[in-house]
Parts: sequence; structure tokens; C-alpha cells
Amino acid sequence: MREIVRRSKKIMPLKVVGTAAFMWVFFIGYFHLLRHPVYPVTEMPLLALDRMIGFQPWALGVYVSLWFYVGIPPGLLLSVRQLLAYAGWIGALCVSGLACFYFWPNAVPPQTRDLAQHPGFGVLQGIDAAGNACPSLHVATAVFSAIWLDHLLREMRTGPLGRATNWCWVALIAYSTLAIKQHVTLDVIAGALLGAAFALPSLRWRPHEPQVRDAP
Repeated sequence: MREIVRRSKKIMPLKVVGTAAFMWVFFIGYFHLLRHPVYPVTEMPLLALDRMIGFQPWALGVYVSLWFYVGIPPGLLLSVRQLLAYAGWIGALCVSGLACFYFWPNAVPPQTRDLAQHPGFGVLQGIDAAGNACPSLHVATAVFSAIWLDHLLREMRTGPLGRATNWCWVALIAYSTLAIKQHVTLDVIAGALLGAAFALPSLRWRPHEPQVRDAP
């Protein structure tokens, strides 16, 4: 816990302002493509898993937890160089997803149930309509964050419980996209592959962490 607190305090203003600015810029592009598709919108097909998983309103809380979750890995970085490199890689991930939505607009099948009776879903539908579906950037950014957080937790030697919690969290986020019917199985698979495709090389080609001497 001391190491987590120490890391969190490093360049905190830049982390907070940078993360907020990154999300703001991303959503400008995301909502523009969502509301103004250039090409005809493709409806994503349903697989057997989509029919097996019923609508589960409780999963909305897990779904929105992504916006806290994605801030954890950059919040644990120690240097400006590493923070900028991280932003560059996850930014490239988001740009590739938006490029896919530009050339291939797609959406999940329209909802047949009345979501107004479920708290929070009216707001979700107004903010994040079920378009820009495949690949799921919700899942892609979650997987990218999970791989990075696992790496950081290993460096901090937090033990297996912290790392297991991390993977359970990202699995629940991915499941929540299916449970609240914001995405279908193909979206989740494509999103997970996209997130891993950027996270793994980003860990290979990155600035080194500042070395901290142990106390005598």
C-alpha cells in the first residue's frame, strides 16, 4: 500500500488533467462518428452466447466502473516520459478503433425492452447508444489497462490476490457489456484482441521506470 500511495502521488496533477483531457478528446471523435456515420451501418449478428446471456440490470455498475479502472495504470506510473508513452499507445488503440468505426459503422441489434424502468439506463442510452460496436473499445481499453496493471502489480510485488482481483475485474467489465446488451460476443472478442495487440508491444517498447534505492 505504501508503494501504491507513493506512485499515485508522483506527478499527480499531470495524471489527473491528462486523463481528463484524453477522455474529452476521445469522446468528441467517438460521438461524432456515432451520430454522423459516413457509410451504411451494419447490424452485428448474434451468436449462441448472446442468446444465453439475458439482460441483467445489475451489470450497469460494473460497466461504468471502466471509467475509474482505466485511470489506475497511468495513476501508478512514476515519470512523465512513461506517462506520455502510455498515452501514446492507448491513444493509438483508440484511433485505430475510431478508424474502424469510420470505414465500417456498426451497431448491435436494437433493444426490444423498455429500459426506462431500469435506473440509469435512460442516461446510458442517451450518452452511449449501442453503436460503434465492433470492436468494443470498452473491452479494448479494459484489456489494455488490465495487462498494464498486471505488469505494475508484479513490479510492486503485491502478490497473487491483487493480480487475481485485477483479472476478475476486467472479466466482469467484458461480461457486463453483454449483460446490459451494449455489445455482442463478436464485439467483445474483437475488442479484447485489439487491446492485447497494443498492450503487449507497449510493454516491450517503453521508457524504463525510475530506479528507487532500497533504504540501508
